[in-house]
Amino acid sequence: MELEGKTALITGGAKRVGRGITLAFARAGANVVINYNSSATGAEETAAEAEALGVRALPIQASVSDYEQVGSMVAQAADHFGTIDVLVNNASSFEADPLPTNDLSVWHQSIDTLVHGPFYCANQVAPVMIKGGGGAIISIGDLSAFEPWPGFAGHAVGKGAILSLTRQLALELAPTIRASAVVPGPALRPDDYDDETYQRVADDTLLDRWGTPEEMAEAALFLARADYITGEVITVDGGQRFGHRKHAHG
Repeated sequence: MELEGKTALITGGAKRVGRGITLAFARAGANVVINYNSSATGAEETAAEAEALGVRALPIQASVSDYEQVGSMVAQAADHFGTIDVLVNNASSFEADPLPTNDLSVWHQSIDTLVHGPFYCANQVAPVMIKGGGGAIISIGDLSAFEPWPGFAGHAVGKGAILSLTRQLALELAPTIRASAVVPGPALRPDDYDDETYQRVADDTLLDRWGTPEEMAEAALFLARADYITGEVITVDGGQRFGHRKHAHG
């Protein structure tokens, strides 16, 4: 897919890696729909940066866990730009929920955002893409989809579900719509990471460094452009998944 002049809808596109993906599509010449839930200021700032690159940008507030809000967002985006060519399912939640627990609120929030959200968005966008002749859906996972993370059951299960949904979408929507996923590694330092923790994460990658939102976004651009790739997952983690093998075998 040639991205210039196309329209990309990025959920959670106002901040962190989502912002990097939004601006990458804008630099590639695509108009961008910036979905946000509570980051109104960030969405407006990201939209201004995108428009400074010569494209049009439309911030829209919607919770991806609410099917009616998703439908309204998709209708508004399609009405504004005429169609939607790329959907990036990036909206996420990251809250601890160690097991066992008597409080199911974090579990439900994680599943609502990470499982229902991408499904709702894909289900609402697919008819628009089919009407427009095709499109690409790119979902953002993380390494917890491959291995459990202690204390983050909802997040890990939700990210695993994103990869399963990606394969299902690729099967169900072919050949008109392609669906693939990006699994990012460390890209932005969390606010609660001290210098020791930050360096430990870098040392645990094979490339001995953190990545950047721009490097994660490059994989999303590649999958949007690659017309003969669907149902695949690209891991962009600097080798973090295998970093524990640098010093020991067995």
